[in-house]
Amino acid sequence: MFYRFRRKALRSDALSGSGFTEEIVHSRHNGNRNIPMQQQSRAKPLRYSRQRERLLCILQSTDTHPTAGWMYDMLKPEFPNLSLGTVYRNLAVLIEQGLIKKIDSGSTFDRYEAKTTPHYHLICRECGTIIDFEDRLFPEIEAVISKAADFAVEGHHIDFFGTCSACRARNRNNS
Repeated sequence: MFYRFRRKALRSDALSGSGFTEEIVHSRHNGNRNIPMQQQSRAKPLRYSRQRERLLCILQSTDTHPTAGWMYDMLKPEFPNLSLGTVYRNLAVLIEQGLIKKIDSGSTFDRYEAKTTPHYHLICRECGTIIDFEDRLFPEIEAVISKAADFAVEGHHIDFFGTCSACRARNRNNS
């Protein structure tokens, strides 16, 4: 048995988890590989990722609700070795950290947004556009439901489906 000392320097911000850490890994040598003797009881801190940071920047800089494929196309010139799987994994990490949200708009592809404050979505059934509606029409809805159903509401989302003004105008012009 031997001890391997590993030192990790990690950025201390929302994209990386925790700051500087040190850990001692107890290993048993078996041929050409080291087998950990003990599992870590804590969750592994996330390393800083330029790709994850750029994904978040792209989402924060757009008012649209892009798909993973669109973000992949935007990042590919900057990161030639990027894969679509890496984009999905980084999106999952950002969702888990509460920095972005996934929107199920009823289409084939999930869409994402960096706006995590409460708001509603207006989803056009013709073109798929998602419009944010900021006015809180029912601010007391969670309290009313919690009291009426004896249920601890942690959040909600309301999506409105219909036809956007651009599609309605296009339909009027085609008639």
